[in-house]
Amino acid sequence: MMTEHYITSSVTPLDNLDVLSPYEVARLQDKSQSGLYSLFRQCALAVLNCGSELDSTRKVLDRFHAFDVQISQKHRGVQLDLINAPATAFVDGELIQGIHEHLFAVLRDLLYVADKVESCCDGLDASSAITNQVFNLLRHANTLRPHVKPNMVVCWGGHSIASAEYEYTKYVGYELGLRGMNICTGCGPGAMKGPMKGATIAHSKQRIRDGRYVGVSEPGIIAAESPNPIVNELIIMPDIERRLEAFVRLGHGFVVFPGGVGTAEEIFYILGILLQEQNRKQPFPLIFTGPAGSEAYFDTVDRFIRATLGERATQCYRIIIDDAHGVAEAMREGLDEVTEYRKATGEAYHFNWQLHIPLALQQTFEPTHEAMYGLCLSRNQPDHTLAAQLRRALSGIVAGNVKEPGIRAIETHGPFELCGEANVIEALDQLLQAFVEQRRMKINHEEYEPCFRLATDSKAS
Repeated sequence: MMTEHYITSSVTPLDNLDVLSPYEVARLQDKSQSGLYSLFRQCALAVLNCGSELDSTRKVLDRFHAFDVQISQKHRGVQLDLINAPATAFVDGELIQGIHEHLFAVLRDLLYVADKVESCCDGLDASSAITNQVFNLLRHANTLRPHVKPNMVVCWGGHSIASAEYEYTKYVGYELGLRGMNICTGCGPGAMKGPMKGATIAHSKQRIRDGRYVGVSEPGIIAAESPNPIVNELIIMPDIERRLEAFVRLGHGFVVFPGGVGTAEEIFYILGILLQEQNRKQPFPLIFTGPAGSEAYFDTVDRFIRATLGERATQCYRIIIDDAHGVAEAMREGLDEVTEYRKATGEAYHFNWQLHIPLALQQTFEPTHEAMYGLCLSRNQPDHTLAAQLRRALSGIVAGNVKEPGIRAIETHGPFELCGEANVIEALDQLLQAFVEQRRMKINHEEYEPCFRLATDSKAS
């Protein structure tokens, strides 16, 4: 039985990033606020901590407080010195190959964002610049595959789900994989891992040797959702907004499994896009699904959507319960429509340029107490605008639950306060209370203390 919990080791790239400039090395070693050291250390630890059951960035950092990563430019190329790294990332003293790949994917993306992304879009308006940043990041990571018919299915859902729900995500992934579809998720455990696991078996049966299991994360959440070992293409986007845009630009169809506040945030992000008039004609397969017994979750979400965005929003998705085969068949039909539409309009298969995403859904939202209180939670505005505001509210709650800056802000100033129209606040209260009762807020649900307060704004009513 292994009693050692930490390992110190040195690793070099497998097939890329053999050479870095002295400037890049200096940035990675820079421990100042403007340097990349702290960010790289946090992301590297998340990758090495694969399989963790912790869902708080702070708890991960506290548990491995002695971990360090040092980078140097040797005569043969780049070398990373991993000090007091989690022993679970190694076998017989050697770093596991998939974790090795993920570690240098993190390095690749953090350097590219720091050096290239902001300067790649001069002359474009703010919205177009953000879309081009997303495109350039995906292209640099070799994620975009031209001339391949639409087959990328994005799967969203919770990292902390019941065993029956996890098993169901595998069944759905299996049915999708049998039909040659690839899987893209947020790269973590639970509903992000299950579809990939199912698809892996199906791809093996179909002798598909180049199956793609794409994981898209961002520095603020990766420590709480360490990349699962099936991911064979890991991309680290700069923030949650660019991560969400990467999903919708890259994916061809979407399946949403049961989850918590983070999954609800993703739902309202996509609804805020699909409710745009410019996107009405685009086929966009969006399916909510779970096993028997998960009806309460989708009833809760569907009821909240109807109470806030109205009936029109419910036309954007289908709910299919306990029918993995039916989900895959519906997705196959949806992808056929996507293919025909893109052929007819001349749109690229690999990146959805035509999808209109409003700037309100693209701009980075920092969930401070002031920003959360200032959100406009009223139905006296277009439905897609309210969707964007609700997305921000839910994103702030995610930050207060699991992200280090959000947790620190709650400890210093108390819970975030969300204020809005009485009907919207009442619906939001019912949604969040249902998540608490269904134990969907955190893995250690017994210890959960709300990071938010809800209040009615008489002026918004």
